[in-house]
Amino acid sequence: MMIVDLIDGDDFRDRLVALGIRIPEGACPETCARMARLKHMEVGVPGLQDLVRELMARTDVMLPSVRAAIERFLLPGLR
Repeated sequence: MMIVDLIDGDDFRDRLVALGIRIPEGACPETCARMARLKHMEVGVPGLQDLVRELMARTDVMLPSVRAAIERFLLPGLR
């Protein structure tokens, strides 16, 4: 039996925080993505584009709420 770690809202938030984005504990994926986009627009976030690319390559193990937040708020601003 194979156990797969899902990319959930907490994992998404933790990865953004690791890039230096300040996000409150318990923030939903939409809030995380909006805050990341705002920070990126203001000062840039090194590694954000790579993170988004990495996450979108793993949509098979990503919760739909995380995917929707990335597609709505981050993908348009990073292309």
